[in-house]
Amino acid sequence: MNIGWREHPKRWIILLIAVCCIGVGIWLSLNRSEQPVPPPVAEKQAEAEAEVWLTTGDQQNLLTPQKPIPITDQHDADTSSSDSTTPESEPSPSEFTIQIDSDKTYQTMDGFGAAMTGSSAHLINQLPEEQQEQLLKDLFSTEGLNMDMVRHTIGASDYSVDESGEASSYTYDDIESGTDYDMEHFSIEKDQEVVNMLERVTGLKPDLKVLGTPWTAPAWMKYGEKTTNGWYLDYNDPQVYEAYARYFVKYIEAYQAKGIPIYGITLQNEPEFTSDKYPSMSMGAEEQAMFIRDYLGPALQDAGLDTRIIAYDHNWDQAVEYTSKVLGDEQAAAYIDGSAFHCYAGDPSAMSEVHESFPDKNIYFTECSGGEWSPDFGENLSWQMSNLIIGAPRNWAKNVLLWNIALDPQGGPTNGGCENCRGVVTIDPENNEITRNVEYYALGHISRYVRPGAVRVDSTQEQGQIENVAFRNSDGTMVLVAANTGEAEVSFDVVMDGDSFRYVLPSQSAATFRWNPKTGVER
Repeated sequence: MNIGWREHPKRWIILLIAVCCIGVGIWLSLNRSEQPVPPPVAEKQAEAEAEVWLTTGDQQNLLTPQKPIPITDQHDADTSSSDSTTPESEPSPSEFTIQIDSDKTYQTMDGFGAAMTGSSAHLINQLPEEQQEQLLKDLFSTEGLNMDMVRHTIGASDYSVDESGEASSYTYDDIESGTDYDMEHFSIEKDQEVVNMLERVTGLKPDLKVLGTPWTAPAWMKYGEKTTNGWYLDYNDPQVYEAYARYFVKYIEAYQAKGIPIYGITLQNEPEFTSDKYPSMSMGAEEQAMFIRDYLGPALQDAGLDTRIIAYDHNWDQAVEYTSKVLGDEQAAAYIDGSAFHCYAGDPSAMSEVHESFPDKNIYFTECSGGEWSPDFGENLSWQMSNLIIGAPRNWAKNVLLWNIALDPQGGPTNGGCENCRGVVTIDPENNEITRNVEYYALGHISRYVRPGAVRVDSTQEQGQIENVAFRNSDGTMVLVAANTGEAEVSFDVVMDGDSFRYVLPSQSAATFRWNPKTGVER
C-alpha cells in the first residue's frame, strides 16, 4: 500500500475526493427536511419594503426620506401583532386600515406643476446663470419636484411684467384703433422672456405639457370700452368670434414653432369674474358653448391641431351650473375634452358632481395660490394636501396645477392682482435667496412619485381619519399619498392583496409611500 501510494499518488487523490463527495451527498439527503429552501416568491415577499417620504407641520421633516417599512403578509402581521401586544399597548380606537384595491381604477393622471407667469419667468431670469440652472433642475427634473406640466397665460395676466420688471398688460394683437380680423398684427414678441424660459424647461423636460389660458381677448374685440381690463366680446359682430378663434390657432402654432407644444387651452380664466385692475374678461356659459361649437372647435380642426379644448376654468362653487350649459350642448361638447377648476370658493366634491353628469369628459385642476393671509406652515400643508394634492385626484382631476411658480417676498411683481399671494418658491431679487414654500413640499408629495400615465386606484377613506389617494404607475409601482390633518398622531395599516404595512403619521403631516406589489413590475 505504501509503495502503491507513492507510485500512483493521483489515483489516491481521485479516490479520496470521490469518497468525500459521496459522504456529503448522504449527509445532505439525511438533513434535507431540516433546512427547507423557501420558494422564490416568499423570499421576495419577506424582503419587500415600502419607501417613505415625510413632511411634518413643524418643518422638522421636509420631504425627508424615512426608514423603509417592511411589507408583510397580512395574516402573519396580524398574528405577530396579537402575540406581541399587551393589553396596555393595544391599538387605540382611532387606528384604522386603508384598503387598496388596485383592480378598481379611475382616471389616468397627466401631470403636476404650476404656472410659468411673466412674473415667475422674470424673477428666475434675474438670478445668476448657475443658480437659474439649479432652480430649473430643482423644479423640473428628478433632482427635485420633477414637475411635468405648466400653465401659461395667453398674453398678460395679473402677473405679467416687461423686461425691466414693470407691470405690463398686453395681448398678441394690440392695435391703436380699428380692427384686425385677419390677425395681421399678431405677435408673441412681448412674451419673449416667458418663451425663453419655457424653451429651457422643455430642454430639461422634452415631454412637458403646457396648458394655455387667456385672461383677456385683444381690447379691439370687446363690446363697450376697448380695454384689456374687463368687459366682454362684442357679441354683435360675428367676425370678432371668427378672429378670436383664429387668435387661438395662431397662438398654438407660434408656440409650436418655438418647440413648445400646447397640450391644451381653456377659453377664459375665471369667466364669471372681471376686474378693472388687471387683464380680465367675462364669458357666459351659453356664449362659451356657442364660441366652441361654431368657431373655435372647427378652427382647430381645420388647422389640423389636436390641442385639447377645456371649458370653464373657475371656482368649484359655480362649476355645476356653468358646465351643465357648456357640456350640455352636444354640438359644442363634441369638441370639448373636459372642464377646469380653481380652489377659491366651494369644495373639491363639485368636480365629482360634474363627472357624474358628464362621465366621458375629463376633469382638470388648474389654479390655487397660498398667501400671507394664512402663514402657518402646518395649517397650509393640511389644507393643501386635503383639498388639492389628495382632494383633486379623489374627485377625478387628471392633474394638479398651482398658481405662480415663483414670486418675490412681497408677493410680486404684480400687474394689479393679488398683493399677498405666495409662489411655489420665493425668490428675493435683493440677495438671490430662494425659499421653498409649503406649496413646494405639498406638490412634491405627488409630483415626484406619481408619473404621467399613472392610474388612480381605489383606496378607502374614513371621515376624520387619514386622508389618502392611491395610484399605480406605468412601471407597476404603487404610490399612496396620505395626510393627517388632525391634532394627534394616527397609527394606520395599509393593506393590498394580502400584504400590509403599518405607519404612525404625526399631526398636521403628510407622507408618500411607494412600493412594488407582489404582482408588480420591478423598478
